[in-house]
Amino acid sequence: MQLRHLKSSSVVVESGDTSVLCDPWLLDGAFYGSWAHYPPLDFEPEDYADVDYIYVSHIHPDHFHRPTMERLDTDVPVLIHDYATDFLKRNVQRLGFDVVELPHAERTHLAGDLHVNVLGADNCDPSVCGNYFGCGWWTDSAGDRSTDGSTQIDSMGVFDDGEHVLVNANDCRWPLSERACAVVADQYEDIDVLLMQYAAANFYPQCMEDYTHEEKLGARDEVIYEMYRDAEGFVNALEPDYFMPFAGSYTLAGSLADRNQYVASPRRIDAYRHFEQSDTIQPDHSEPVLLNSEAVFDLETESPSEPYTPIDEGAREAYVRRELQHRTFPYENDDDPSLSELTELVGPAFEHMDAKRADIDWASDTVVLVDLVDDHVAALTMNGDGHEIKPVEDADTDNGYVRISMDERLLARILRGPQYAHFNNAQIGSHIGFRKEPDVYERPLYYALSFFHA
Repeated sequence: MQLRHLKSSSVVVESGDTSVLCDPWLLDGAFYGSWAHYPPLDFEPEDYADVDYIYVSHIHPDHFHRPTMERLDTDVPVLIHDYATDFLKRNVQRLGFDVVELPHAERTHLAGDLHVNVLGADNCDPSVCGNYFGCGWWTDSAGDRSTDGSTQIDSMGVFDDGEHVLVNANDCRWPLSERACAVVADQYEDIDVLLMQYAAANFYPQCMEDYTHEEKLGARDEVIYEMYRDAEGFVNALEPDYFMPFAGSYTLAGSLADRNQYVASPRRIDAYRHFEQSDTIQPDHSEPVLLNSEAVFDLETESPSEPYTPIDEGAREAYVRRELQHRTFPYENDDDPSLSELTELVGPAFEHMDAKRADIDWASDTVVLVDLVDDHVAALTMNGDGHEIKPVEDADTDNGYVRISMDERLLARILRGPQYAHFNNAQIGSHIGFRKEPDVYERPLYYALSFFHA
């Protein structure tokens, strides 16, 4: 078996004449144009169209990237986890691909000696998701929705050819996936290679507009340390011979490029050095490895096809200044919406969001202030008291607030609906600025905001 690393979490697993392309994000511009690759790619998606299968772990565009998928061969079947909802399945099918839904934790033969086993990040146990994310209400409010599948959006894929085992943990988080790892460890005696996330694909802290420069840097380092500890949990649970930090490598482009310094995504060589010296990873069990783009790690010989070349941070910053910061985002071609146009959209969007807030039986006195135009905000209550459009100076913030700002053209897209833009993707793409008082993170609030659309 061989592992070929392309970029970020995009890899190819090869065994004999059978190959699987995993999570293809092979073009710049994920998350509404803000995520780019560095070093820039020197190959095209079509160079990897001649595979036998495509495995997509989850819906986020750095794993399921529509522009990349549109340049691949639709005759190649796409493997996904059998989720509780068909959201990912429908999106893949719309591109013309045949979808193969794989049952949780069942070893499935692909071709030749190669098998795959896909597990939901929460081990298909909604209570695990609830304990980790505070969303145990999901099953209580599911109505006629099936819970015969993962309530999480992520999955891990295990590939084996009867001799070697490779675990692709994608964006699975620790300790959410602890039980899924225990299942894998029980099913497979030895694991040769583990691929796991090591960086935070999130808006924090680079989008915190009320943090000072020093506070952002400090928060960035705290998040990096947390992500390292999560990654070490996977390594200790699975005890692979080798492990590679891979998912979460990106560089912000366009008008967001100045936020790169605060993004909790360290250089992979820095992650490697941390893991190499870590006193948390059990000694003599596992060894970190890194691969250049398109380089191969042979599981039989336990060797890479070439030495790893670390990223030159100075060259990266020069590339950002020369190339990336001049890029534009798709919504920047839209017309500027007026206050009346936004006001008309906010009403039904708030009703949709508030129905979800009530559905999960959660309330807070925190007010969400969404910057509109002409110094007005949409003041959204989180306790059933409705919403108002008012001048920002008239907004009541005595009981705490979260203030949200973004390009008004992106806001208009989000309000119109997910087919235009989605709050969560805009948030991960670092397009949204946040201010909070007090500085606490109410997870259900941000979950509800994902439904702030008509």
